[in-house]
Amino acid sequence: MEGPIPGQETMLTDTEPSNTVKLLHLVFLSTSWGMQLWVTFVAGFVMGSRLPRHTYGFIQHELFPYYFHIGSACAFLNLTLFAMYHPSETLSDEQTTQIIIFFVCVAASVLNTQWFGQATSDIVADMHLIERSHGLGQEVGLFTSQSCKQLRASNPSYRQLSGQLTLYHALSSLCNLCCIACNGWSLYYVAARLSAL
Repeated sequence: MEGPIPGQETMLTDTEPSNTVKLLHLVFLSTSWGMQLWVTFVAGFVMGSRLPRHTYGFIQHELFPYYFHIGSACAFLNLTLFAMYHPSETLSDEQTTQIIIFFVCVAASVLNTQWFGQATSDIVADMHLIERSHGLGQEVGLFTSQSCKQLRASNPSYRQLSGQLTLYHALSSLCNLCCIACNGWSLYYVAARLSAL
């Protein structure tokens, strides 16, 4: 006997997602996007401008693994839920774009979680050790102090770490901004399909 088993494809093609699945999708998407906006554009600038640099670095070192893992989990769950109810054989161009956006968000989140975010955090911790040995790190503000600039000029190890920090922080920030854009686009996609508020 050949052909599909009756009812086998029913869940993927004939069934509209339940309200619970829709709610979960919105919770994961809005949680991720809201968290990203808060951490990127509010908390980072407020803490960075009001706390001593080493305190700010320690807080980031402790919180960012949670931030990155929650973002990765939300991105993966959004992709999974969307893909479950949109089989590849029936995807429209808009749905294909949405799948690609979710996949890019997952990839950027995982890169940040596993490599760029962790490397940035580790480099900052190494720099703080060198700074502490020179009595630095308690200055408040986002910008590098004159003392740190002098340390970079006189200490090759610190200068090398500073260069690595610039690279990994830029890559981590790029992944983060990519996820913010993907989640913003996905929220627009959902909002455009709401029939009522």
